[in-house]
Amino acid sequence: MYNDIIIRPVITEKSTIQKEANNTVSFEVARTANRIEVKKAVETLFNVKVADVRTICITGKIKRRGRTLGKRRDWKKAIVTLNPGERIEFFDAV
Repeated sequence: MYNDIIIRPVITEKSTIQKEANNTVSFEVARTANRIEVKKAVETLFNVKVADVRTICITGKIKRRGRTLGKRRDWKKAIVTLNPGERIEFFDAV
């Protein structure tokens, strides 16, 4: 059940800086998931305590290839703030 909520980690330059400065990690989550479900999923899957969860719905950009138009998919991102002293080992290797 929790594996369906957390889809993948979002690893970018900005998320790496936030991880080091603010102890936050970013995940792509299911579009139907709310903050409470994301918090429970992260705490269960990674055995950490979560302080705060912020979610963002990102709309896909419209892209053009020649004369045909296409659209990237819409997705939802969750920025999870961990309690002080908590770490997710998966992100430490990156």
